Amino acid sequence: MNYRTQFRVLIATVALFVNLGGTFGQKIFKEWPLGSEPNVIGPYVANHYVASNFDNFGSSEPPTSITYPEVLTWYGALQMAKVTSDKALVEKLALRYEPLVAQAHHMMPAPDMMEHSVFGAIPLELYLQTNQNRYLDVGKPFADQQWELPEGPKPEQQVLAGRGLSWQSRMVVEDMFLFTLVQTQAFRATGTKEYINRAATELTVYIDALQQAGGLFNQSNDVPIYWGRGNGWAAASMALILNYLPTENPNRAHILDSYKKMMAALKQYMTPDYKWGQIIDDEKSWTENSGSAMFTYALVMGVKRKWLEDDAYGMLARNAWMAIVKGLNEAGDLKDVCEETKKKNDPNYYLNREKVTGSLVGQAPVLWTAALLLDK
Repeated sequence: MNYRTQFRVLIATVALFVNLGGTFGQKIFKEWPLGSEPNVIGPYVANHYVASNFDNFGSSEPPTSITYPEVLTWYGALQMAKVTSDKALVEKLALRYEPLVAQAHHMMPAPDMMEHSVFGAIPLELYLQTNQNRYLDVGKPFADQQWELPEGPKPEQQVLAGRGLSWQSRMVVEDMFLFTLVQTQAFRATGTKEYINRAATELTVYIDALQQAGGLFNQSNDVPIYWGRGNGWAAASMALILNYLPTENPNRAHILDSYKKMMAALKQYMTPDYKWGQIIDDEKSWTENSGSAMFTYALVMGVKRKWLEDDAYGMLARNAWMAIVKGLNEAGDLKDVCEETKKKNDPNYYLNREKVTGSLVGQAPVLWTAALLLDK
């Protein structure tokens, strides 16, 4: 049986096991029913990604520069290569970078906004896995320039910098994962606490601005809607930074409290099929897989790191992973992902968004979660 046939069988059988009871105890993330094993799903999705062309939100038109969904999926595939010690996959993912410093150098984003600056996470991860300084030399400036004012800064950018924040800040929930990832990567690559400390300061400001009393996040101050993927970015950002943030950081307790408050809200709004809606608190919503995959990542992180109690969240996280895997088709593409979405103070705008298959904003958190499940 070849790898693709094996995967087809796995996907076909996973539905039988979504409703497993809590009989696994401490093995809750160690033993998986046929069709949901992270050590099968993760490499399959990663190799599917590495065989693809650079993507522009699923458009048939090639991108003019690397997009942030591409970066986040690339990062996820690198995480999979690391936890599985797959040197061949690392080499393929590193080769994907080479055109950006050669014939396709115009596709490397400029560090001029949140969606572009996150690109630095890729060379920083390649540095961490290969120890080649040429990657660090490219990646570090993307993190640095988020806090270095550009020439001729606008007044609002100067105000942000004066508050110790990135001049790229926009106070929309999507930003939370973007700046957290590249700053955390710079901390991991250099050991310099300034990177993760300023990310924690920034994240706390976003939390205070956007998190509501019930634990969920508005997309922005002028859009009081609990968009699923937007909340996914918030959940994933808090889980990611808490995994690396030193215990002495003065913002750690506040971020952890906000994270726990959000996880409690997600438990309340989980659908019967172990997912979450396009608008989390709207019963008319369709279940959306990219946000659900990000929530799964955040829940798994909390259970593994003992921030969340096993008896309250362990089976919830386990069932959420198996439900997400059920959403993959035979090619390894996640179905029912919300198309590219801006912001609008109108619930119908979100409820009427198209469902797409294989968007990298869905592929990315599948990879993050699979890698996390396999990590020690």
